[in-house]
Amino acid sequence: MDRLPSDYLYPIITIVLSYLLGSISGSMVMGTLSSTDIRKKGSGNAGATNALRVMGFKFAFGVFLIDILKGFVSAQYVSSLFTVASTNQIILCGIAAVLGHVYPIFYNFRGGKGAATLVGALLVLYPQSIPLALIVWIATIVLSGYVGLATMLAGCSLPLMVFINQKEGFLLYIFLSLLIIFTHRSNIIRMINKNENRFEKAMIFKKKN
Repeated sequence: MDRLPSDYLYPIITIVLSYLLGSISGSMVMGTLSSTDIRKKGSGNAGATNALRVMGFKFAFGVFLIDILKGFVSAQYVSSLFTVASTNQIILCGIAAVLGHVYPIFYNFRGGKGAATLVGALLVLYPQSIPLALIVWIATIVLSGYVGLATMLAGCSLPLMVFINQKEGFLLYIFLSLLIIFTHRSNIIRMINKNENRFEKAMIFKKKN
């Protein structure tokens, strides 16, 4: 049976819409409400971690919630806007939302690092992966104090779990993990240069002065 033009067009439209939704920055929305541009403070990153350091818990929670929601909505609803979405289509919409968060068209392509938006997409795609990723994230912070390292390792656990459980879209999950590592490249450089900030309050093993 020949495929109709809409069979190709509709998936593309949902991916574009997911990217546009991802481009709505939680930190910029919260910043507008409080007349603050988070990109001009702290690390300059438009993500929840920088928001927490600079603006405090309430502001950061709002940022985190918005960023999670756009990943969730893209994967859950936008992907199936025209028809029942395949697993790969849902993953692609999740990826598009993450890319929108990292490179938002509405904010000169200066966004966050994509972790919260990825979590939102995973709530739809593979919710069973979140507890293990959270354990990896918390354990890394407790042992090292590096939030960026914790996020990267948690992201790297994702394709491993997909491979072990033989779920669809393995290569797309690898792309997501590599994207999270890429967006944290500045953290990697700072860790190599030993000037990356640590979350020392959460660390078990602290260096004595």
